Amino acid sequence: MIHVTDPRRARLYEELSAESRRYLAAYALFNQAVADHLGLHPTDMQCLSLLTAEPEPLTVRQIADLTGLTTGSATRLVDRLERDGYVVRTPDRQDRRRVLVTPVPERIARVTAVWDDLGPAWHALLDSHTEDELEVITEHMRRVQDLSHAQMRHLRSLPKPD
Repeated sequence: MIHVTDPRRARLYEELSAESRRYLAAYALFNQAVADHLGLHPTDMQCLSLLTAEPEPLTVRQIADLTGLTTGSATRLVDRLERDGYVVRTPDRQDRRRVLVTPVPERIARVTAVWDDLGPAWHALLDSHTEDELEVITEHMRRVQDLSHAQMRHLRSLPKPD
């Protein structure tokens, strides 16, 4: 637990901690609902999200690194997505030893259609913020991503508790 001497800051940390737990739970449950709606596993849903957020196709190793999965688990995840038509594996033109995982636009459109339906409510929420607030939120999210990846690496380096 963080020790803070300023009472107002301590109260804000406590409130932020509680809201963060609620936010993360709400996001996980929302992701589960979208995945259920599409007939996907939540991890597969997140993988598709990561694949479509990247400017270039990824390797299975890169997917494993981004998701925290082992390469074997990431391979099985890609196998499922390929079987369901969401991705294709293609040889890397720069390095023929590597295989790239590429989203299939026509199949991704199925996911995009769900976001198109849900998007207006999210846009209304974002429209309630000033540009300065959006910049702070965006920077916070970037920093949380970096910290989360560092914390995941740390946790993986520790022995499992009994």
